[in-house]
Amino acid sequence: MHTAVQTLRDLNIVAYTALGAVALLIWRRRRDRAAMWAAGAFAVLAAVELLSLIPNHAGSPAEAAVGRVEIFLLVLFPYVLFRFTGAFRRPGLRLANLVVLLTVALSVWTFALPTIPRKGEHWPPAFAAFVAVFVVHWAVLSVVSATRLWRAGAGQPTVARRRMRFMATGAGALTLALVLAAATQSGGSSLAVGSQGLATLSVFTFLIGFSPPALLRIAWRRTEQERVQQAIQRLLTFAESQEEVAGRVLEPTAAIVGARALSIRNAEGQLVASWNADGGETPDAEAVDVEFEGGRLTAWTSPYAPFFGDEELSLLQTVGALIGVALDRVRLYQAEHDARVALERANELKLDFIALAAHELRTPMTTIHGFVQTLHHLGRELDSEQRRQVNDALLQQTDRMARLIEQLLDLSRLDAEAIEIAPQPIALRPHLEEIVAAAAPDPTAVEIDVAEKEIATVDRNALDRIVSNLVTNAFRYGSPPVVVRAQQTDRHFRLSVEDSGRGVPPEFVPDLFERFSRSHHSREAPGGTGLGLAIARSYARAHGGDLLYEDAEPHGARFHLVLPSHR
Repeated sequence: MHTAVQTLRDLNIVAYTALGAVALLIWRRRRDRAAMWAAGAFAVLAAVELLSLIPNHAGSPAEAAVGRVEIFLLVLFPYVLFRFTGAFRRPGLRLANLVVLLTVALSVWTFALPTIPRKGEHWPPAFAAFVAVFVVHWAVLSVVSATRLWRAGAGQPTVARRRMRFMATGAGALTLALVLAAATQSGGSSLAVGSQGLATLSVFTFLIGFSPPALLRIAWRRTEQERVQQAIQRLLTFAESQEEVAGRVLEPTAAIVGARALSIRNAEGQLVASWNADGGETPDAEAVDVEFEGGRLTAWTSPYAPFFGDEELSLLQTVGALIGVALDRVRLYQAEHDARVALERANELKLDFIALAAHELRTPMTTIHGFVQTLHHLGRELDSEQRRQVNDALLQQTDRMARLIEQLLDLSRLDAEAIEIAPQPIALRPHLEEIVAAAAPDPTAVEIDVAEKEIATVDRNALDRIVSNLVTNAFRYGSPPVVVRAQQTDRHFRLSVEDSGRGVPPEFVPDLFERFSRSHHSREAPGGTGLGLAIARSYARAHGGDLLYEDAEPHGARFHLVLPSHR
């Protein structure tokens, strides 16, 4: 029995010393609070084992002092272990203060003991009381620490959960070893063997929990690893949107690191997708950002994850890099797709524009050609009234063709951005009166609701083109009276033209500003080309603003011109 005890004791000395060395190396590498307290806890145990090698001869003050230091370190261990668990989730202030007070009191009591009996000697009542308090202090703190680690591991991924529970088991086994050691005074008893055996068990469970071998980590994380591999395989397949890419990896990535929430943003900082967004709002969640080319991955993890799941968190770098490649591939695909669609749309518009322009020009050209043929062949046979009618028709059609050609030139210059916008202050009401007088068939049917001294800073030519088109359309497709309102503010110039006609049919509103687009009602009105509103909106947008439509009350059409202020 004595041989077994001695063998286990020698093994424990080597194992605890190795554990303390590993803890110190990990602290040097990590340099965080949790690693510091863990290194302190296991260094204390290593020091206790090394100090136990010093013999305690009767009458030697130095050796007696070493014995007290050994007991003091044993008092200190559960406190340092408690502080280790508190590095992840702070305990209550009262509990923390009580633990400090009890540890300090017990430490002082250690050095105040009159004598410390050697192994096999009878324990005085004072020392027995000290041992009882010491065991209770150790047991309570160790059990609290072990319980906190065990419970916190419930929501962690496999590797972190098993590491935390191995450390909790180590704390529990060491506590039982201490209780058994205190229950016997004989090194050869079966209790002594049990105590040393539990101490040996605890050191190996501590070692596995603190720094598990790589092969063991791989075996533990197999389930999560398979999910991530499946997600990576899905990343390599084609996706049409960045949201689809992100959706494939959110849950598997969160599972491997035990994230409570996850979000992915693209290179522009826009949120692509998120998982369990409310999960990141818990007070103890820690945000871990992984920057990669083309975006950022943010995981809200448990405070235990950076320490117990450090390798799992490093996998986020790999997953993030692959997500970045997939997002960039989707971005390039979308850019190519958008460019192709834009080119197809531009080509379609060009063909439509050429066809419609040719059609619109053919009508007045055919009419003009017919009248010219009539004059050429039958001109001498026509009386004066017939000649006048033919001349009026020719004038009307040439005016229409000239107006159409001018509008086409306007559109080509606007499309080529060859029209210069030069805002300047103008007296608004007089200028609108000039436009209305030139554009309206009956200027008296137009009400200009503008202050006499109102000054607007706009491009004169753009304003002329827009308002003249709106007023002409109000008479051509609507009904008088027509109301023109305008106002310059600090931020915008606003103008509206409202008529009292039937308004625009709801089904035609989406196509209202399209080129050569005319409703059935507008086709009944003579002289229209279907380009006026398209030109007016193009001028408005070239000016940095827009032209909008809404129904007037109780009936009619109302167009709003909004331009940014250049004051």
